Amino acid sequence: MVSRSLLAVAAALALTAAGSGHARVRPRGPSSAPGRAGVVYAAHRGGALEVPENSLSGLVTAVRRHQAEVIDFDTRVLRDGTPVVMHDATLDRTTSSTGRVAALTPARWRGVLLRPDPALPGRWRPEPPPTVAEVLDRLGGQRTLTMEVKDPAGLPRLAEMVKARGLAGSVFVNTNRPALARRVHRLGLRAQLWRSAAQMRTDDFAAWRSFVELLDIDYQARDQDVRRAVRSGIPRVWGHTVNTPADRDRMLRLGCGGIITDAPGLLTRTPVRP
Repeated sequence: MVSRSLLAVAAALALTAAGSGHARVRPRGPSSAPGRAGVVYAAHRGGALEVPENSLSGLVTAVRRHQAEVIDFDTRVLRDGTPVVMHDATLDRTTSSTGRVAALTPARWRGVLLRPDPALPGRWRPEPPPTVAEVLDRLGGQRTLTMEVKDPAGLPRLAEMVKARGLAGSVFVNTNRPALARRVHRLGLRAQLWRSAAQMRTDDFAAWRSFVELLDIDYQARDQDVRRAVRSGIPRVWGHTVNTPADRDRMLRLGCGGIITDAPGLLTRTPVRP
């Protein structure tokens, strides 16, 4: 299992361009934080138990802390098709506004303010939620990025934005839909497919290995389903969303090469048990 993890981290961190003009990502290696034992850590929504989720300040902080080699965020689209960074379909939970993201114009989006969870450590101020362009321009090339497509209609524009910036080699595009993952691959991007524990009971993981580069699996899945995923032939298999050392250690024992977590600071401070 150790050798599989080391191969997975090498593959994930040495992402090179799929053609001329693509930027090489320059992440810090796994030795930059103690106790990681060659494991790839991805900061889910920037590390949503430690920073305001999907905020530009939170994503930038996740990079500066050097606790995760991969930074994750979610995408939706405004009324005119502008891709923005937001998990929920509505503004209600994470901002001081209400209503559907898809109903907003860019002008109204600029008036929205994120509402940091008061339970987060540190002091965080309300701030406008970013557009995808802002995140790619600020963080592209500094870390491997994973972005989930919540609105499939926005995929073509996202693909254009990633490729225009020379980031096709260092961005994974995530979805729960195998058919959409195939579209991602056909657009020349790296496809990430996440699956729930319930879905994994009947999934034929090997059927996706020709177009999925990163399989993102539920830590609550049965041991046998995790092992099937690891043996699928898909080059990277990471567990989500893992927020305790015990759950991390189980996923690593079962063969996962990466951990997607809301708490990268916590998990990288605690040693990985053999």
